[in-house]
Amino acid sequence: MKKQFLICTLISLLAVILLSCQNNEAEYQVDDHTKRGKSNLELKDELLKKQKIQLAAVGDLLIHDRVYNDAKTSGGYDFIPMLENVEPYLTRPTITTANQETMIGGTEIGLSSYPSFNSPVEVGDALKEIGVDIVSLANNHTLDRGEQAIKRAISHWNKINMPYVGAYQSQADSEKIRVIKTEEDISLSFLSYTYGTNGIPTPNGKEYLVNRINRKKLAEDVQEADKISDVIVLQLHFGNEYERMPSQSQKELVQYIADLGVDVIFGHHPHVLQPVEWVEGANGNRTFVAYSLGNFLSGQDAFYRRIGGMVQLTIEKKQNENEEAIIELTEPKFLPTFVDLDIDSTSDYSVVPMYKLTDELLRDHQQHYQEIKQHLSQWMPELSFIED
Repeated sequence: MKKQFLICTLISLLAVILLSCQNNEAEYQVDDHTKRGKSNLELKDELLKKQKIQLAAVGDLLIHDRVYNDAKTSGGYDFIPMLENVEPYLTRPTITTANQETMIGGTEIGLSSYPSFNSPVEVGDALKEIGVDIVSLANNHTLDRGEQAIKRAISHWNKINMPYVGAYQSQADSEKIRVIKTEEDISLSFLSYTYGTNGIPTPNGKEYLVNRINRKKLAEDVQEADKISDVIVLQLHFGNEYERMPSQSQKELVQYIADLGVDVIFGHHPHVLQPVEWVEGANGNRTFVAYSLGNFLSGQDAFYRRIGGMVQLTIEKKQNENEEAIIELTEPKFLPTFVDLDIDSTSDYSVVPMYKLTDELLRDHQQHYQEIKQHLSQWMPELSFIED
């Protein structure tokens, strides 16, 4: 793993605890392992020159039975072989987030697939292993198997020290905004909301189980996050399934959130890729938006539903002449991915970077890859594509 939790001094820990109590903040820290082997002087020089990190996100992990059956081993489940081709790309960014669309309630309550999902806990283990640092859990399948699955999943996320956002085990848990602080002294808060839960009502008095999109709550959460972090990252489960362009309601909600001052919006739910763009907020701020990151790993086999990817941004923290912190988002990049499988046996699932495809894996792969690149960048010509 490229990241590990840091051991704080007693004084720093007391300060964090006091601040967390005051601001309802759950704070995490990550270590950039690309700095291993460098002297203290070299690290100090780097910090003086720039405070820069990379933030990345991948789309939906929608674990159908054919996917977890393919991961079955004699001792449980192993999803690492499905993800090993993309692991190097997920470990490079300072922070990587993923949309875990199915609860990992585990085998004890019975695994299940569409339309009511419950997945092996080993999905979480695999995400931890390949470099994911925080997962989004607010989606239309959060309540599929009820409170029990949510709490069992959260128990495992806690066991493996994986921060989660969007679904919670208690009211107190839901009131703690997740903040990740990096070695570069850049702090990021993470928020997550869904349009709904497939008609399944939240149990009375337990609204904390899943965050639903509510403009008033959004505004309140963003206001609180702004007090305790440099950057606000908001994940939305919204839009229309299988539509390759964002709907008018998606764009209107994004504009509202940009007007609140949110820095980054990662969208999920359509299960296909939608374009990325910069949206200007009411105060002249610029918000990066990926309307839909598609399926990263799923059992859906329609062509465009097998295409997803990883989006990446550089976040730089600077100081102006008044020594005030200024955040700049630059260098948007994308790694389109393709879910390869044996169609006849619905097995041998593997996530592959599209630029590494061959005609044996996908006929006319270059033509498809170019079309995806044009689709993603149509509103952002400067979007570059990761090919190394």
